Amino acid sequence: MQFQYLYETTGLTGVVLSVVWYILILAAGWKMYEKANEPGWKSIIPIYNTYTCYKFTWDTKIFWIYILCTALGEVLPSLLGSLVSLAATVLMIVQLYKLSKAFGHGVGFTVGLFFLRPIFLLILGFGGSVYLGKQD
Repeated sequence: MQFQYLYETTGLTGVVLSVVWYILILAAGWKMYEKANEPGWKSIIPIYNTYTCYKFTWDTKIFWIYILCTALGEVLPSLLGSLVSLAATVLMIVQLYKLSKAFGHGVGFTVGLFFLRPIFLLILGFGGSVYLGKQD
């Protein structure tokens, strides 16, 4: 019995599905930013999109601390680099919590954003979530 497997078709299908998924995530980010009264185009520029998200959920000073921790975590040696990276992760989790609260969600949604970010961004962008403003 001989089987034939079409690698070209399978590879092309994977690429097409990946591009469609990426476009959906971009559109969800665009909609989420518009809900937060920010121009949607800000969501598609790397690093600036994170800065803008910090602006409408927390504080831009914390963004710079997050960037510093992320960069130092990459260049510092072993244990110290790991601790600084852990600090960056904690800042990211707090920012995700503030994003959840800004759209009227709670801790469960924060966990979803941490582990399944693309899906939960789709929920924020295309769902019934309403931007409530910064929540302290």
